[in-house]
Amino acid sequence: MARYIFITGGVVSSLGKGLMAASLAALLQARGYKVRIRKFDPYLNVDPGTMSPYQHGEVYVTDDGAETDLDLGHYERFTGVSAHQGDNITSGRIYQDIIAKERRGDYLGATVQVVPHVTDEIKAFALAGQDDHDFILCEIGGTVGDIEGLPFMEAIRQLRNELEPWQTLSVHVTLVPYIAAAGELKTKPTQHSVRELASLGIKPDVLLCRAEHPIPDSERQKIANFCNVRKEAVIPALDAPSIYSVPLQYHGEGLDTEVLRAFGITDAPDPDLSRWYDVVDRHSNPEGEVTIGVVGKYVGLQDAYKSLNEALVHGGMAHRVKVNIKWIDAEVFESDDAEIAARLEPMHAILVPGGFGERGSEGKIAAVRFARERKVPFLGICLGMQMACIEAARTAGFAKASSTEFGETEEPVVGIITEWMTEEGLQTREAGGDLGGTMRLGAYDAKLAANSHVSSIYGGATTISERHRHRYEVNGAYVDPLEKQGLIFSGMSPDGLLPEIVERPDHPWFVGVQFHPELKSKPFDPHPLFAGFVGAALEQARLV
Repeated sequence: MARYIFITGGVVSSLGKGLMAASLAALLQARGYKVRIRKFDPYLNVDPGTMSPYQHGEVYVTDDGAETDLDLGHYERFTGVSAHQGDNITSGRIYQDIIAKERRGDYLGATVQVVPHVTDEIKAFALAGQDDHDFILCEIGGTVGDIEGLPFMEAIRQLRNELEPWQTLSVHVTLVPYIAAAGELKTKPTQHSVRELASLGIKPDVLLCRAEHPIPDSERQKIANFCNVRKEAVIPALDAPSIYSVPLQYHGEGLDTEVLRAFGITDAPDPDLSRWYDVVDRHSNPEGEVTIGVVGKYVGLQDAYKSLNEALVHGGMAHRVKVNIKWIDAEVFESDDAEIAARLEPMHAILVPGGFGERGSEGKIAAVRFARERKVPFLGICLGMQMACIEAARTAGFAKASSTEFGETEEPVVGIITEWMTEEGLQTREAGGDLGGTMRLGAYDAKLAANSHVSSIYGGATTISERHRHRYEVNGAYVDPLEKQGLIFSGMSPDGLLPEIVERPDHPWFVGVQFHPELKSKPFDPHPLFAGFVGAALEQARLV
C-alpha cells in the first residue's frame, strides 16, 4: 500500500511548499520509489481556469485537459510523472460535487455537513488511484489557520487516524525569519505555527524551516524541543541559487533520509542523483549566453509565464548557455514605433506567448513583423501563432485581418471553431458558452508535413502530441492565401481542419504553434522546440 506524506505550510504563504514537494518526490524517486504528487487548493473556484494570471499565476494544463495549479508544473518538471485531473482538487469542485449529489437525493434526506460529507470527499480524493505507488505526496495550499483550509486539515487528521501508523507522515514548512536590527534568527513564528497545527489535531513529524541565514544547531535544538520533534527532523531550507539546486540541497540537509526514517524504512537504496548533478552543472556553468525578448501582456508577474520561463532555461541547458529573458509589455509597442526597434534590436530571439483578450495584440503583431523583416529567430505560442497568421494576412493584402476574439471583423483569420473530430469522436463547444470548461484543453495529436523544419526539430517525427488551452483557432479558409505569402502550415490536426503549426522556409527560424510546448519541458529532457529556439538564438548571437 502507498504511504502518504501530507505537506502543510505555516507563518506566511509563498514559502515554496510546491517546490519542496517536487524536490522530496524527486529524491524518493532517485532511490527507486514510485511517486505521485497531489495538490489540495482550498479556494472556492472550481479550477483556476477563469482566474486572472495576476491573481494566481499560470494555469497548468495536463494531458487529460485539467486546468490546474502551477505547482503541478513543478511536480512534472522534477519527477517526469505526468499529472492528471485526479491530482488537483479545489474546495469549489468538492462543494459543486456535493451539491449535485444533494440535489439528486444521493444523501437520502440527510443533513449535509462539512463533517462528514466534505471531509469524506477530500479523503476519497486523497486515497483514489494509488496505482501501486510507493509514496503519494499531498500538498495543502494556503497557510495553517486559513478558514477555507480547515476542512482539509480535518480530513488529514482523520486520515492519519484511519490509516496504519506506518502509512502517514506530516511535513510542515515554516519560516525562521532573521531580524536585522537584532542580528538574530527568531524561532517563535515556527513554534506558534506548529502549535496552531497541533490544535487541529495534526502533529508534524518533520519541519522544513525556510531561512535566509544558516540555522545554528542550538536553534534547531530549540525548535525541536518546543515543537516535539527530533533535532534531525528540523531541516534547514536556505535560499538556493536556483530551483534546480533545491533537491541536492535538501538531500544534503537530510530531508529524504529523515522522511524514510520516520516511516521506519531502514533499507532504502542510496539515491542516484547523477541527472540532478548534471542539471545543476549545466545551469551553473554556462559556456555562453543569449538574450530572448518575451513580448506578452502579463509580464508584470512572471508566475503568469512560469512554465515558459523554465522551458527557456531548459533550452539553455541543452546548449550549456545562460538564457537572459527580457520581459516586454506588448502595449508599449502600440503607441511608439521607435520603441519597437529600441527594445527588440538587442534581442537574439523573440517569443510571443499565449494570452487572452485584445489588450496588447497590436504590439504582439508588431513584434512578429519585426522578427520576420529582420530575420530574428521567432517562436509564437498559442495566441502568438495566431498573431503571426494575422500579421501574414495583413502583409498579403488582408488589411483588416483580425480575430473574432477582439470583436467583429471583416477578415476573421482567427475565430471560434465549434466542431472538430478527435479519436474519441466529434467534439463541440458553444461560441457563447461559459468561460470555464469551453476550451480545447489537453493533449491533441498533430500531423507534421514531411521534410518541414518543424519535423526536423522533432527528430523527423510525422505525428506529435501536445497540450492545448485555447478557444480560438486559425481559420482554415485562409491557409491557401497565407501559404502563397510564404507562411507554411506544416502541422495540422489529424482531420486536416485545425492548423497547429506554421513556419517560414525563407526565414532562419520562424515557428508558430497553437499548443503549449512549455508544459512538457523538463530540465533533464528539454522540449525540442525550446532547444531548437535557443540554438537559433545562439547562432544569431554569433552573427551580431
